[in-house]
Amino acid sequence: MNLDDYLSEPLQMEAELDSYFNTKQNLTIFEIGACEGEDTIKLRRRFPNAEIYAFEPLPKNIQRMKRNYKKYRAPGINAHQEALSDRDGKAKFYVSSGHPADLPRTASWDYGNKSSSLLEPKEHLKIHKWLSFKEKIDVKTRRLDSFCREKGIKKIDFIYLDVQGAELKVLEGAGRMLRKIGLIWMEVEKVELYANQPLKNEVEQYMKSHGFKLIKSTVDNIAGDQLYINSRLRRWRLINNLRFRLFL
Repeated sequence: MNLDDYLSEPLQMEAELDSYFNTKQNLTIFEIGACEGEDTIKLRRRFPNAEIYAFEPLPKNIQRMKRNYKKYRAPGINAHQEALSDRDGKAKFYVSSGHPADLPRTASWDYGNKSSSLLEPKEHLKIHKWLSFKEKIDVKTRRLDSFCREKGIKKIDFIYLDVQGAELKVLEGAGRMLRKIGLIWMEVEKVELYANQPLKNEVEQYMKSHGFKLIKSTVDNIAGDQLYINSRLRRWRLINNLRFRLFL
């Protein structure tokens, strides 16, 4: 795998996004757990007029992210070196590293830096034995609702959420802002890769209880992703998208 090859592939939920949004709309998009900005670049290419916010707590990843945005011409992305969570403050962050022995190394793709988490690793250490968590650092944490108040953000059209088991911490930190989020693509596990993380059934129940409907799932016996739509906003989004198309 290298970054050029990855960027040539479509987003996993691209067809669903296209069914709800026009690519020329002035959307507000959050990528939470942006790593080196790989998927942020794809989102910028797909939605050139969107206001995009990318969150990543690891300093090395932030540096790589900014270089990638420049190299691959993904302008206007708001990069923030902090971990969204359920409280404002600081927290310990478990930093992942390593490389699978059966895969070649490339300069543009790091397999090991994509599993760092606010949660302590558990089954990850057994399932992916090449992966290690030798470093633990302090990172800034921020509630999503407090960030939105500071920036004057009233609604979020789409969230790409990949924070290695801490997804519900992020959503709990949204507070009342949660009802103003349109679609959420999030990583979901069936196995406790991280200690005390919520698993698939708990995540699905949480989302349902907050008015979100599951519309796509790639979760296998270990992990995958799910796409949820806010039932409260679904009708408004469809009407708004239709109006936008009529005025093109």
